[in-house]
Amino acid sequence: MTWDTVKLEWSDDIATVTVDRPDALNALNVETLEALGEAVGEAGANDARVLVLRGAGDDAFIAGADIAYMKDLSTTEAQAWGELGHDVADAIERFPAPTVAVVDGYAFGGGCEMAMACDLRIGSESALIGNTEIDLGIIPGWGGTQRLPRLVGEETAKRMIFLGQRLDAETAAEEGLFGEVVPDDEIDDRAAELAAELAAKPPFALRAAKDAIAQGYSDVSGLDYEKRTFGSLFGTPDQREGMEAFVENREPEFQ
Repeated sequence: MTWDTVKLEWSDDIATVTVDRPDALNALNVETLEALGEAVGEAGANDARVLVLRGAGDDAFIAGADIAYMKDLSTTEAQAWGELGHDVADAIERFPAPTVAVVDGYAFGGGCEMAMACDLRIGSESALIGNTEIDLGIIPGWGGTQRLPRLVGEETAKRMIFLGQRLDAETAAEEGLFGEVVPDDEIDDRAAELAAELAAKPPFALRAAKDAIAQGYSDVSGLDYEKRTFGSLFGTPDQREGMEAFVENREPEFQ
């Protein structure tokens, strides 16, 4: 399959999925999110030994979801949008082989959530990452409320979600959100090196290890609650003001 805004490329048994909307900082609209899910599924169906997720260009991994699309969604439409994002993030998390997010540039909101769904994360020195949804009048809706505390601890996760904090690469590594940070001009080589190292490991044992680790956080009730709550916030004064302010490039004024 081919898509307009997502690329799936192969190097031996390593599949690289690239979100390819650099003019929009690789923001996820419906078409791109659906294509991302299909590309991940195709990589799995073709027995990829490693899945690498990245964004096109030098400015962003995935800057987030498409706010211009989101701002006028009804509660029902927002529920469906949240379900779609969850489906894609879950597909990445449950991918039958190791997954690596190559975070070069911005990774906010839904972009942060897609990175957190991966097993490992590499950050470039210029990377910025965060669940910034609070200033849009909503909460993380694609798994962030559940995956972020697992990675950075409850206190840091609450500060990031409540305050919309954006972490630079060094801080993200210190907090456990990045496994390593490399210079911007070395991130491609390091990603290829790590993917090759993973692909050389025994695949059945890797999958068993990944499944065993996942047993420690397999309760889906928190993810289900997040999906319902995310959709319910659409149509509130907070959501309307937050997203209108974002689209109009001004500071929101919450009442």
